Amino acid sequence: MPILNPIVWGWDRLKLAAQSVGSGEAPRASQAGVPEVRRIGTDDLRAAVAQGFDDFGSNRTDLVFLCVLYPLLGLLFARLAFGYNVIELLFPLASGFALVGPLAGVGLNEMSRRREQGEPVRWTDAFAVLRSPAIGSIVLFGVILMGIFLLWMLIAEAIYNLTLGPEPPASLGPFLRDVLTTGAGWAMIVLGIGVGFIFAVVVLAISVVTFPMMLDRNAGVETAVWTSIRVFVTNPDTITRWGFLIAATLVVGSIPLLLGLAIVMPVLGHATWHLYRRAVPA
Repeated sequence: MPILNPIVWGWDRLKLAAQSVGSGEAPRASQAGVPEVRRIGTDDLRAAVAQGFDDFGSNRTDLVFLCVLYPLLGLLFARLAFGYNVIELLFPLASGFALVGPLAGVGLNEMSRRREQGEPVRWTDAFAVLRSPAIGSIVLFGVILMGIFLLWMLIAEAIYNLTLGPEPPASLGPFLRDVLTTGAGWAMIVLGIGVGFIFAVVVLAISVVTFPMMLDRNAGVETAVWTSIRVFVTNPDTITRWGFLIAATLVVGSIPLLLGLAIVMPVLGHATWHLYRRAVPA
């Protein structure tokens, strides 16, 4: 399992899965232990989100309390960005949350799994992941996602140095003015969005059902990631809409001082479990 270059690793498997689809092999598993995947559509997305809201509603008070940690961490990172004079990394830091979002939602996946089985669910059950037989695979894939996040931050810093840098901005106001009114600022925006889009596509492809599958089947990293990529390649339009939905709701949840994330994060975490159930047959 190569983990030193997670972007290249994920991209190689994404291309291999696409070649399988192009050769007409999408409905079949591509390696031993990889389950079949279904074709899903917009109706499945709506149903998964509705079920996510239902799971959230059944534990609303506890989950809001638990997920207040997300906006608090976001505000802490923002304060650190200002305090250590790395304002130029504030937006990459905020957008990078989406890259590790699947890891943040794994406890919510576990709560949905338990509720689906008819078990009583409390917010403390989110930490039952630590006792899961798949905890080794969960930790390893979490390390891969963190590695991708750190790589994104390094590249974002390099993009800033190539455009507006290398001197750090003196304050937020002049920085925003330079970004929006200079050619170098717009070059940074275009290059940053382009590179960020590649990161987002790779992470979406390798993680859309990975953690739920690990919890459900005690699958290893290779099998779970390969299944996730096949779900993405088999349903490119649907999973792309899912990705845009995640991005849009995270932006909306971030507007009021990140407080909306206390609702957005649990709904998305629960919905991810139900999307897995619809995409990967039992």
